[in-house]
Amino acid sequence: MVKTSVTLSGLTLDNPVIPASGTFGYGYEFAELYDINILGSFSFKGTTQQPRFGNPTPRIAECTGGLINSVGLQNPGIEKVIAEELPRMAKCFHKPVIANISGFSVEEYVHNCALIDTQPQVGIIEVNVSCPNVHHGGMAFGTDPACAAEVTRAVKAVCKKPVYIKLSPNVTDIVSIAKACEEAGADGISLINTLMGMRIDLKTKRPVVANKMGGFSGSAIFPVALRMVYQVYEAVKIPIMGIGGVSSADDVIEMMLAGATAVQVGAANLVEPFACKKIIEDLPRAMEQYGIQSLSDIIGGAHQ
Repeated sequence: MVKTSVTLSGLTLDNPVIPASGTFGYGYEFAELYDINILGSFSFKGTTQQPRFGNPTPRIAECTGGLINSVGLQNPGIEKVIAEELPRMAKCFHKPVIANISGFSVEEYVHNCALIDTQPQVGIIEVNVSCPNVHHGGMAFGTDPACAAEVTRAVKAVCKKPVYIKLSPNVTDIVSIAKACEEAGADGISLINTLMGMRIDLKTKRPVVANKMGGFSGSAIFPVALRMVYQVYEAVKIPIMGIGGVSSADDVIEMMLAGATAVQVGAANLVEPFACKKIIEDLPRAMEQYGIQSLSDIIGGAHQ
């Protein structure tokens, strides 16, 4: 009998499969299709201090091996998430969830994280530092080691729960940013967020997405995500949640061999609502095929 469970910052997960933020909402829609308690956990929709309608439409563009989205952090705001979404979520998901928190200033990150840290349903806080820093000309916090470290330190000062920093791949040196977050007190790293991409409509000769560019995700980015997980694993001692193009049980195993303790599934959920269910059900077969008895034993195995 194979063992699929892993331990992530003190939390024991039945398996390492976690739907990624922005691809699973708050879980209710998927709970109508299958019992989402088979998941290791899930990262709910990115939350800001104020409600956000998001970017203008169209927001989605298809492309080979993936899709481009420019949703723009549409969410009801932190207070409504705590008052309405979390209680509703608790009715269909009975495990600790991952709270994905966004902000446009250090103060906003601190405010949001301090509030969500008090919620018993939340097991891990995932801080998305891909948002533009409104006090520094709109540059994303996660593109600069010093800015990423500043957010990490500030959030850790108000949180008791594990804090994972979700990093952008749109940088020259992902390792230096991950190390800066670790040194600032991060409990873990989530990587990667989406790459930047665009499509142009040949008939209108205009960008397909209203925002012109958006986040490129899907199976096409898996090799990039895998490479970054591998690099960061060699540089830090804190756990990693690997994200980017994962769509099969084999991908989960490959990501864990690169160094991920848990693996998030993103765009695959938008294409196939049962993606995570199918991956979890197929994991034992894949483990037996590759002679793996326990998933926790293979974390970082490709480095040996």
